[in-house]
Amino acid sequence: MFDGLKKTLGRFKDDVEEQAEEVDAEEVDAEEVDQLDADQLDADDLAAEGPVGSDGETDVDAQTDSDESVVETESGQSGEGEEREIEVGFGKRAKAFATGGIIIQPEHLDGPLENLELALLSSDVEMGVAEEILSGIRENLEGTIRAQVQSTGMVVEEALKEALVDVISVGQFDFDEYVAAAEKPLVIVFTGVNGVGKTTSIAKLARYFEAQGHSTVLANGDTYRAGANEQLREHAEALDKRLISHEQGGDPTAVIYDAVEYAEANNVDIVLGDTAGRLHTSNDLMAQLEKIDRVVEPDMTLFVDEAVAGQDAVQRASEFNAAAEIDGAILTKADADQQGGAAISIAHVTGKPILFLGVGQGYDDIEPFDPEVIVSHLLGEEAES
Repeated sequence: MFDGLKKTLGRFKDDVEEQAEEVDAEEVDAEEVDQLDADQLDADDLAAEGPVGSDGETDVDAQTDSDESVVETESGQSGEGEEREIEVGFGKRAKAFATGGIIIQPEHLDGPLENLELALLSSDVEMGVAEEILSGIRENLEGTIRAQVQSTGMVVEEALKEALVDVISVGQFDFDEYVAAAEKPLVIVFTGVNGVGKTTSIAKLARYFEAQGHSTVLANGDTYRAGANEQLREHAEALDKRLISHEQGGDPTAVIYDAVEYAEANNVDIVLGDTAGRLHTSNDLMAQLEKIDRVVEPDMTLFVDEAVAGQDAVQRASEFNAAAEIDGAILTKADADQQGGAAISIAHVTGKPILFLGVGQGYDDIEPFDPEVIVSHLLGEEAES
């Protein structure tokens, strides 16, 4: 899953490391060195002469921070082609020199970031999202001291992790906690275009909620598509769930309303309501959603699309959210998605979280979307259990 994006991020780490390792540790200006006692260039002596912390230990960082000022030169803010440089105060440069470290400069990042931007765009990451990631990486890295005990790759990986988590965590909340605390019945309506796995996702969530100890009833509000009743009925029978449906061509709002009444009368926890596949430009179908919102007042409207649709999924999520506000998204076929652009982009573009990933054909093949786990996978880390 997302292996193409994983390789892209790995190449970026290697590129920055290669650029930074070509430069020796920052040299301390000879005149400034002469003005200091030689012992000050020793890391231990720097620590000894630093401010004393609350625990009685000396504070190296406080000493070096008090001596440093990190600014970008005017040339770094002006036209193309002019050299950019981070000016680092003596204390910080002395610390880098004494510890054998490297101060990461803009020129270490420019080429790798340019390559990363192109790679992100080719992985279907939305342009504004790619720019946000690059900005976060640069902010996290420029002027950073890479200590001798670290590899540059370790420093870059931390910066990548922070930038990625910031982008894909937009709107995230504890879905299981929300469902457990919600007044019952909780009504969830599903929307999206035809053929993206919306009905199957409803069935998967019915199984997921059952495992969480919640009862569900299914409602077929897709009253226009031939075979829609039969498709959802097959799932309901396989899962031993009650299905509420009307004849083809009926009012979708009436179907979901009846399902809510059934849930109230039978102490069912959650109503899962399917709706007709639609485009945001389908005025009649969008009017149906507005009517459902007005009459039924669902607690959540979830947008469903395919992860493999990439930029198309991102655009559709944005357009659906503008036309009929969504509360979150489910991405199907994530197990077949090599690029990962939709998973990286949708939350940031819509301001609404991705809640689940479909990762197979079985009823149990659905996973909560956890930004920390996704980023750990992308960076080749073992996810914490």
